[in-house]
Amino acid sequence: MTKRPHILLVNVFFAPYTYGGATVVAEQVARELVNEDIARVSVISLISRPELQPYSVLRSQVMGIDNYLINVPQNRTYKYFYDNPEIGGVVSDLIADLSPDLMHVHCIQEIGVDILRVAKRAQVPIVISVHDYWWICERQFMVKPDQVYCAQDPVQIDACKGCVADFGAAKARFQTLQDAASLADVVTYPSHFARTLCEASGLAPGLGVVWENGVHMPRSDFAAKQAARRAADPRIVFGFVGGPSAIKGWLKIREAFKDLPRSDFGVRLVDGSLDGSWWAGQNLSRLPGEWRVVPRYHHSDMDDFYAGIDVLLFMSQWKETFGLTIREALARGIKVIQTDSGGTVEHNAVSRERLIAIGAGPGELRRQILEALDTGTSSVADQPVKVTSFLEQAVSFRKIMETVIK
Repeated sequence: MTKRPHILLVNVFFAPYTYGGATVVAEQVARELVNEDIARVSVISLISRPELQPYSVLRSQVMGIDNYLINVPQNRTYKYFYDNPEIGGVVSDLIADLSPDLMHVHCIQEIGVDILRVAKRAQVPIVISVHDYWWICERQFMVKPDQVYCAQDPVQIDACKGCVADFGAAKARFQTLQDAASLADVVTYPSHFARTLCEASGLAPGLGVVWENGVHMPRSDFAAKQAARRAADPRIVFGFVGGPSAIKGWLKIREAFKDLPRSDFGVRLVDGSLDGSWWAGQNLSRLPGEWRVVPRYHHSDMDDFYAGIDVLLFMSQWKETFGLTIREALARGIKVIQTDSGGTVEHNAVSRERLIAIGAGPGELRRQILEALDTGTSSVADQPVKVTSFLEQAVSFRKIMETVIK
């Protein structure tokens, strides 16, 4: 492998248009690779602006990384969302111009898999990093239209007939994506759960490795911030970042708090929307305790949010691939009450007997909430748990590169 290989990173979003946890991972690992002089990184992502020509390319630069933004038209066909030869043609030209040593494919919903065929023809090694279930589920998260987790294990496309609008189209998509994934040299997963499920479902079996996501680590003054808040107000404060949807467990949380026989606590609900609309219309006034909706936070002010809570509620009702917020909380010594939700439980602080089953009623959550209130801040203040940082994740990616770049 060359000393400083050139990575062509592909992700549907990238700075300056950041959105979603997978994009955060893609951006932060890229920044660490560049900062540590491990690799040069160029990026391909998408925009959709009607005033620009379809499939024209803009270039921006953030964090010392060139981002080539392909402008896609809004009215594309179903197939073009997973297999778009127009984008493949643009990426073919970019590969010819940039001569990358590796293509690193993150989230490519709306970009499509033709870029894999293009890279293969150009003899550019390919690493796919799976962040969700887009590769095996048309709905991306294995959540059915009624907001219930699909729970297939493994996924068999013939069982998807009642979930998709056009089964023939969904079946063609499923096979196309499996064929394309087989072109990769390595497929990474953020958890053993995700790898096992995807490979059992036919996605590039035998090519998978677990590449754990990193998180933003607490700054040196975090403990002082946390102690100052607790000294000023010793009430237990619960935090929830999932939004008011059933699949993220909001209904379970509301039911658990509704009849709680105490009100000496606070709850902070993060509005993760871009326009502050998540919690609009939600009546929180009849719930016991002090409830506040707080704006979404950037990594630069993440410590401020976590210093303001003592217990993170993670009540996801589907089997997620990782659970970034759980790791962010654990790195800061924040207690986590969580469901048994796939890759989210693969951390050093997990207590199997305390995991709440998906679909369970509010009783167990209510019991753990009351337990936290009974013990108080001094008892819930766990020690920080060792989790992977973005720098460590970037360094481990170098080892993956060494296996595929000759």
